[in-house]
Amino acid sequence: MSEALNPTAINTLFTQARTHNGWLPQPVSDETLREIYALLKWGPTSANCSPARFVFIRTPEGKEKLRPALSSGNLEKTLTAPVTAIVAWDSTFYDRLPALFPHGDARSWFTSSPALAEETAFRNSAMQAAYLIFACRALGMDTGPMSGFDREKVDAAFFTGTPLKSNLLVNIGYGDASKVYARLPRLTFEDACGLA
Repeated sequence: MSEALNPTAINTLFTQARTHNGWLPQPVSDETLREIYALLKWGPTSANCSPARFVFIRTPEGKEKLRPALSSGNLEKTLTAPVTAIVAWDSTFYDRLPALFPHGDARSWFTSSPALAEETAFRNSAMQAAYLIFACRALGMDTGPMSGFDREKVDAAFFTGTPLKSNLLVNIGYGDASKVYARLPRLTFEDACGLA
């Protein structure tokens, strides 16, 4: 059985977590990006399929390559973030299943159904994006996840000739608290949940 986290950890991961729109001028090192991945890779996915692939954009050249795909509302906060992660999904993720899930022939589940493969890859890569956010927060960083971008432009700029397709973007760095919006409400249990 898992041990419950202490209140400070719960605050860090959930109740005090915010989407950041501005960043302090503090870099995120490549070693830190490796630490982030070393944590997030352990988050469970269905049949351990692990379809997410990450491109950590941290150079001015990389940001300029990303610029044409960004919506106007996401431009400044993305170009000024120390790192922007493209969370993509590998449409041929199932080729890794013999090593990742040796308990049975899971690869055939997906090679026989392209629709199931796409749905599984997209859903699980989104879950892995959440693990990325938790890993960043656990290591003392802030994030700003976004879907306001042109996926076709991102795919053309970063993934041409590969089986990868973008899912979402996540800005990573040390957030400027003065640029965080006021805390917004959340749905109550009664509004969002049911019991069966």
